[in-house]
Amino acid sequence: MEATIGTDPYGQTSSQVGSDRDRREATVSGVILRYMVSAGILTVTVVRLIPPP
Repeated sequence: MEATIGTDPYGQTSSQVGSDRDRREATVSGVILRYMVSAGILTVTVVRLIPPP
């Protein structure tokens, strides 16, 4: 993740979830990630991992 959402949490083909720009969803290595971005403290917190079937 460091080379993907770790370097650009708003990019990497991520999409906004709901109306909150900081709540994101992305697929990294076939796994769907839902995460929150806190730009003020440079933190990305993964809140859900959904593995492939």
